[in-house]
Amino acid sequence: MAITALKYTVQEKALILGIESSCDETAASVLRREADGSIEILSSVIASQDEKHAPFGGVVPEIAARAHMQKLDDIIESAVTRADVQYSDLSAIAATSGPGLIGGVIAGLMGAKGLAMSLDVPLIAVNHLEGHALSPRLAGECPFPYLLLLISGGHTQLLSVKGLGDYQRLGSTVDDAAGEAFDKTAKVMGLGFPGGPNVERTAKNGNPAAIKLPRPFKGKDHADFSFAGLKTAVARAYDASDKTEIAKADIAASFQEAVCDVLTERSLRAMQMFRDDIKAEPDSAQRFVVAGGVAANSQIRSSLDKLCEDSNFSLLAPPLKFCTDNAAMIALAGAEHYALGNFDNMDVKARPRWPLDGDSAKHNPASGFGKKGPKS
Repeated sequence: MAITALKYTVQEKALILGIESSCDETAASVLRREADGSIEILSSVIASQDEKHAPFGGVVPEIAARAHMQKLDDIIESAVTRADVQYSDLSAIAATSGPGLIGGVIAGLMGAKGLAMSLDVPLIAVNHLEGHALSPRLAGECPFPYLLLLISGGHTQLLSVKGLGDYQRLGSTVDDAAGEAFDKTAKVMGLGFPGGPNVERTAKNGNPAAIKLPRPFKGKDHADFSFAGLKTAVARAYDASDKTEIAKADIAASFQEAVCDVLTERSLRAMQMFRDDIKAEPDSAQRFVVAGGVAANSQIRSSLDKLCEDSNFSLLAPPLKFCTDNAAMIALAGAEHYALGNFDNMDVKARPRWPLDGDSAKHNPASGFGKKGPKS
């Protein structure tokens, strides 16, 4: 993020409009931050694109970008109206500028630039992952430092969060994200889109011990993840099954159980690394935050809650409505940067890749390295 003095004066209070368009939700939110750091969400509006992508079993980038352009103006207008404020009351415009599907990110960022210029207020380009990292603060206090498990359709990471902009990656997926594994499992068995909720719903009627599935990296002395092999094992199990509803339920339950085991086992290793990172006493109480769309899964939350109880960590998570992509978390991140005077110039670019912890991603790109830098 560029830190620019420009011509703007930071006020003790801030009214921030947040815009989110990194994947298949078009969202806008108005959030008020008080001088003491407390916040109030005045509005949060989300337009889903599930119906448009359902026939394809996944998000189609071109369709998503077009839908963002069609809906963005109305969603912003609705957020401002529901907040019962005027555009002239806004202190700044915050928008996701990466990582994400580049067409959608561009649509939201360009809309934010236009608004910021017309209102003569600062533009704040927000890292989508930072929005997730701060999202538990939408529901109450969540003091730094804390260990973050970010699990979504595009990201599975464990990070030490020591302050705004101060993030250290402890582990990441070396191939696929957990959310992608859920979506692939749903697609293989014809459960429909979005995959995550449908797999969870189907799993409720299944036996989690019915199918033997791998637990990648189990016992390894690091905190990285791998889900590609698990996806393949699920596909093979379904091909070998009789494809009845009972078989689908058993495979879904066994898959979900495997994901829970992987997340808790890798998180336990990260807890040890986190205590070392912040130089905490071995048995001191710490905070564990889970965020991202997959954090809405009730069995995953339950398994992580049990892990935290056994490991002297307290589990913190955003409300379910703020686990998936939303603009309130973008407005919150924008408000925190606004309070420090961290503004961006109008030439800031949309980024398909933007690691939350650039330094560690550069030196250890566990999820690959592309032409434009390390993947998130």
